[in-house]
Amino acid sequence: MKTVRVLIVGNSHEAYMLRTQLLEKGFICSIAYGDEDIFKQITEQNPDVALLEIDSRFSGRLELVESMKREKSLPVIALLKADFIRTSDLEQDIDDFVVEPYRAMELVIRIRRLFKKSTPFEESPTELIEVGDLVIDQAKCEVSVGGRIVILAFKEYELLKFLVNNRGRVFTRQALLDKVWGYDYFGGDRTVDVHIRRLRAKIEDSRHSFIDTVRSIGYRFKDEA
Repeated sequence: MKTVRVLIVGNSHEAYMLRTQLLEKGFICSIAYGDEDIFKQITEQNPDVALLEIDSRFSGRLELVESMKREKSLPVIALLKADFIRTSDLEQDIDDFVVEPYRAMELVIRIRRLFKKSTPFEESPTELIEVGDLVIDQAKCEVSVGGRIVILAFKEYELLKFLVNNRGRVFTRQALLDKVWGYDYFGGDRTVDVHIRRLRAKIEDSRHSFIDTVRSIGYRFKDEA
């Protein structure tokens, strides 16, 4: 696996300790706090993943997270303090999370698992996946419908790729959690429903319908769309 560039967003003692530990494990790791510093480092260092410390400032960082997703398709792992584990907005554009105390080895595993999710398609990096008007350009990590570029969050993109490459097959919500989020993901079925709803809002309209809901079972991508 290539050397992964990690950007930690936070300024607690734990965040700085985590940076030191990740550096010792061979990661390229930097830390940022103010929003201007964050965007500057994203532009200059082109990180592969962001670790976002969630505390009392989290609600004001949702726009920041959305920007990182929209502009860079940057995977985001939340560094979650126990007091915020019930934060209602946690699922919004967050790909994974760990709970304080943060353990470097656990984060290494989660980071590597995120990147393994994107490896099934690396054998044909220039290949276009086309289903009707839907096109996935794997080399550019771009999705378009009828020639219109659609901006997807990281997990939305991974979920779409998985469904498209298994089109016609029905998956339960738990199966999708296992395949796309991983067996150790702590979220429930609602996570899948939320991401399917967001995907439909972005890729479907009056002329395009791609994803079927199979009552009492789960979801499938249509064979022909």
